[in-house]
Amino acid sequence: MPHPRFIQIHSLASYPGTLLNRDDAGLAKRLPFGGTVRTRVSSQALKRRWRFAGMADHASAAKVPHALQGLNIPMGDRSKDLVKHALLPTALEGLPVLHETVLTKLTEMLNVALYGKNGADPKARQALFFGHPETAYLQGVARDLAEMLAADAALLASVDKAPDKKALKTVEDNLKERLDPLKDNLRALSANTSGSAGLESALFGRMVTSDPRANVDAPVHVAHAFTVHALEQELDYVTAVDDLRQQSEEGEAGSAGIFDIELTSGLFYSYVAIDVALLVSNLGNDAVLAGQVVERLVQLIARTSPGAKKGSTAPYAHAEFMLVEVGDDQPRTLANAFRNAVQPKGDVFGRSVLALQDHLANLDRAYGVHTQRRQLSVTPPALDGVESVGLAALCGSLRQQIEAA
Repeated sequence: MPHPRFIQIHSLASYPGTLLNRDDAGLAKRLPFGGTVRTRVSSQALKRRWRFAGMADHASAAKVPHALQGLNIPMGDRSKDLVKHALLPTALEGLPVLHETVLTKLTEMLNVALYGKNGADPKARQALFFGHPETAYLQGVARDLAEMLAADAALLASVDKAPDKKALKTVEDNLKERLDPLKDNLRALSANTSGSAGLESALFGRMVTSDPRANVDAPVHVAHAFTVHALEQELDYVTAVDDLRQQSEEGEAGSAGIFDIELTSGLFYSYVAIDVALLVSNLGNDAVLAGQVVERLVQLIARTSPGAKKGSTAPYAHAEFMLVEVGDDQPRTLANAFRNAVQPKGDVFGRSVLALQDHLANLDRAYGVHTQRRQLSVTPPALDGVESVGLAALCGSLRQQIEAA
């Protein structure tokens, strides 16, 4: 098989009686498509589940062979408060206590340097991803600044009065001089350190409105998953029992609350496209690491479920069908196979696979065949003329192709 420029993953997974992804009203997210309302799972929800699958920390991730956290490159952290939660605790440790006005100025200028001109206002900040190498570098910068300020006795909390305007202006000028090269240094770190922005950014990109040069283009493109058929829903009537009321002498019914919770069922189509060359580039041109990442990511797509209300719906399923394509042409979704909603009666899965097969055949007739394909199929039917393999073989072949590149 040729070295792939793009990898495309199409999958079908079925979930009965769940609430996989909720909107602000607590209802299942929806998507109108082809004149029919479908149940939807957002791409953000999918990516977050893949990011944290199988781990509470790095030790537990090592026990899950397909967890992204088990690789040698940390995911990184997304935060609007990196200064407060990650930089200042390390920077100030063991130093004399700075005067409140001086600490406020240090905090403000660090936030502006990282989050842009409006960074001093927490509500105006953009939540950014920071890789662990970036955070470690920034902790060193913050420590140097704190030590510089703590060396001046007039700036400490122990002084009788607050530093005057002239002293604070000097503090601001000194901090600005030290922080001016910060973004250039971060870009240099990114250019010379593999995965400096974290595996999250290397996979799914990073947008920094305050500094477009710090942006990372996403090589993994994730579509919103949706049901191949119309929305199927049920309102679950729920009562919460008050055990102590029920046991009281008054003989109360014991209800502590009555609720309606929406549950949905459905067969979901999911689509992911991977720009292999960009992924390798984002990982410091390490093709071996890129191969391992793709191998694990495809495992996660097949085996990891999104899901809210886990305790009451157990929303766990594996993909029943997966088609993986590799090739050099621009990727294209097969979602339009379900533009006309599949009838939600009888063999929904079988009709869905046949709809995929018909749509793929129509595309092949119009444009030619420009991808090589393998499929995983748990239950019949499977696509005609496409080799069926197990998940391990499917993922292993992708890893080998990328490593060979």
